Amino acid sequence: MALYGIDAVIFGVQDMDASLRFMRDWGLHERSISPDQLVFETRDGCAVIVKPADSPDLPAAIEGGNTVREVIWGARDQKGLDETLVRLGDAVSIGTDGLPRVSDPNGLSLAFRVTQRRPVTGAPTMPNAPGAYHRIDKRGPVITQADPIQIGHIVLFAADFAAMRAFYTEQLGFVVSDEYPNHGCFMRCQIRGGHHNLFILNRPGKAGINHVAFTLNDIHEVVGGGLAMSRKGWNTEIGPGRHPISSAYFWYFENPLAAPLEYYADEDYCTEAWEPRIWERRPENFAEWAVAGGIDGATRRQKIKAEDSTRGHK
Repeated sequence: MALYGIDAVIFGVQDMDASLRFMRDWGLHERSISPDQLVFETRDGCAVIVKPADSPDLPAAIEGGNTVREVIWGARDQKGLDETLVRLGDAVSIGTDGLPRVSDPNGLSLAFRVTQRRPVTGAPTMPNAPGAYHRIDKRGPVITQADPIQIGHIVLFAADFAAMRAFYTEQLGFVVSDEYPNHGCFMRCQIRGGHHNLFILNRPGKAGINHVAFTLNDIHEVVGGGLAMSRKGWNTEIGPGRHPISSAYFWYFENPLAAPLEYYADEDYCTEAWEPRIWERRPENFAEWAVAGGIDGATRRQKIKAEDSTRGHK
């Protein structure tokens, strides 16, 4: 398939100073800092670009407030990029930066380029079990700072769910991994790859960003990175927890860039043999288990009562 994954995400924000502090705390790698643009990277070179919300060169926002203004998708090579542009046909325009662009049915700007990401091999801590010892004469780690590997996926609220599903599957060639009928669709842009690069959720007439997710090594880094963020004063949206769909461990944080950002690890890896399932839309299919309000970095205990959890995760 032509596309390789997310190459960059561009945010438009109200508070550049708070955004700078968040990205440093999140564990991203600083590339350039100026009053009108912050550029950070994940370990594999996926770019996180932040600009003031009123920057004239930003694409139009699909929702109010701090939000994602553009997603840049990377093709593995020039041939893959050319294939993508042929599929999109006359909808493509070339920006002043030379990148080809379209808008999806939500109105979100999508740009395309040959990927600038570098291959990175994760180093998860292997578990021990009776008769299956992977970690011998070596203690498990205590992680004190996350170091995100890549931006693994983005989740969008779809104003027109059918149009969004058709655009990404038929025009961009994404493959469905799992689905809530007429409500949610998990998609990946490679036959062989992580469970999803994109998840769309039906929210008729109201386009938006649900979250952007950063891949970590393992559950140790999810928890250690989350505790570090808590100690630095950032509020949990929900987590840590585990998704039954995709199998990933997660921790979502409120932030000054957009809707919640997610740390996650240990998602399913799909191939041609993967069998998509139709799932009933139920809270237990969002989270097998989850901590409401996060874990306090100082006490290392749950922060709030479960009944005070917000944003539809009860």
